[in-house]
This record gives sequence, C-alpha cells and structure tokens, in this order.
Amino acid sequence: MIPSSPQTPVPQEQRPPAGPPKNTRLKQKLRFLGQLTVLTAIYLVGNQVASLTSLPIPGNVIGVMLLYALLNLGILRLDQVQDAADFLLRHLVFFFIPVAVDLMNWGGLFWKYGLMLALAIVASTATTYLGTGWLAQRLRSREESCPNS
Repeated sequence: MIPSSPQTPVPQEQRPPAGPPKNTRLKQKLRFLGQLTVLTAIYLVGNQVASLTSLPIPGNVIGVMLLYALLNLGILRLDQVQDAADFLLRHLVFFFIPVAVDLMNWGGLFWKYGLMLALAIVASTATTYLGTGWLAQRLRSREESCPNS
C-alpha cells in the first residue's frame, strides 16, 4: 500500500465553476414550471370546451387546436412553451405504458376479434395514407396552375 501524500487545497479563485449559478438553475426550473402551467391550462380549457359544448371531439384535441391557434395568432410565442413541450415530447413513450399494461386485461377480446381489429387498422391506415396523398397532389396541382404575378 502506497501512503497517500497530503494534497494542497486549490484556492477558490482557481476552481472551475461547478455549473450554472444556483439562481440561474432556479430561474430555469421556475420557467419550466410556468411553461408547464400554461400547457396544463390550455389542456384544461380544451376539456372544459369539450364538456360544455358536447362536441364529439376529445378535450385534449381541442386543447391542441387551441394551442395551435394561440401560436399562429401570435398570442403565445413558441419560446414561452418550448422547454416544457420538448420535455413532454421527449418522454411521450412513458405516457403509453399504463395503456399498454391495461391492454393485457383485454387478451380474450383480441383473441376473439384480432383479425377484424387488424383488418380495421390496416384499412384505416391505408385510407389515411391514400387520402393524404390524393389531397397533397390536388393542392400541389392547384398551386402549379396559378398564373405568375
């Protein structure tokens, strides 16, 4: 065993900073919480609109449309929600875990109607792709036929 030599302490002025100052980290956390609060408020408003109007659209979809409208109209800037939105999108897969676990309780239903469900999924996916492609081609051909101004 080699005896350890005493180390001389490094003076405070020569130490590299250990990261951003504490007040900067606190500001970042508060900003994130504020952005999360804005996104949560938009979600809750969407749910309220869905329940009050009895629309056949889920409240979270109305909330996304509301968020899009607020961003498009300039009422809300992207930098006011981007950090929280990026965090939620980065961890989106974790929100599907409870649904996937709950599907295990429906094994009998999948066994009985699995082929019909698979056909419905394939047909709806193909219809969506074909409809989107057709619409994109229509819009593009309309765009090319416009006279130059």
